[in-house]
Amino acid sequence: MRRFRFDEEADVAADIRGKYGFDGELLEIFAGNTGAVVHKWHHYIPLYDRYLARFRDRPVRFLEIGVHKGGSLQMWRRYLGEQATLFGIDTDPDCATYDGAAGAVRIGSQTDTQFLSEVVAEMGGLDVVLDDGSHRMAHVRATFRHLFPLLDQGGLYMVEDLHTAYLPRFGGGHGTRTNFFAFMAELADDMHRWYHKEGLHHPGLSERVSGLHVHDSIAVIDKEPVHRPVHSRVG
Repeated sequence: MRRFRFDEEADVAADIRGKYGFDGELLEIFAGNTGAVVHKWHHYIPLYDRYLARFRDRPVRFLEIGVHKGGSLQMWRRYLGEQATLFGIDTDPDCATYDGAAGAVRIGSQTDTQFLSEVVAEMGGLDVVLDDGSHRMAHVRATFRHLFPLLDQGGLYMVEDLHTAYLPRFGGGHGTRTNFFAFMAELADDMHRWYHKEGLHHPGLSERVSGLHVHDSIAVIDKEPVHRPVHSRVG
């Protein structure tokens, strides 16, 4: 989207620091990158740190959908640390050349459920999914339906570049049922099932959703044990 392109001669770090007040290590890793190309919207950087910092220097199992030029996996390796199990998947066979550079790369479709299950099995489980794949609404939803149940408790599912939810060429559109944020709204209804009698939109899936976070073009879904809410008066 050319109208949002940042001036390539300007200071990337200064822009992120000035607009978002973020000066963490991920800023240095991203803005100071001299390796394989990493392409990210600037406001993603502090959001990544907000949600992923707790996984740093731990044996996190991290799956990125969409390898592109390989730079993103290298960024995650530097940020998450050597204990992380990093896998990337892509439909482009040329991405196989990045296998082993910062993590494992497997070639296949994000809508191929058998392929996804095989990758998760090879990873030994799943803690974090970052969907930066096709950005097509049908693909995003199908991938979430398959992978979210495979996340361990305490896991996190992030979908980025969701401005495509408003673009018809990606299967989206304002006010359409195919828009991923419409799906998020249904999950929100299901989270609040205790307070209405309309039933569940997504039984077997939404009962595992403990939190929903929406930012510009990014959605984050938490997976934690969900309990029937209670309240108390104390004192």
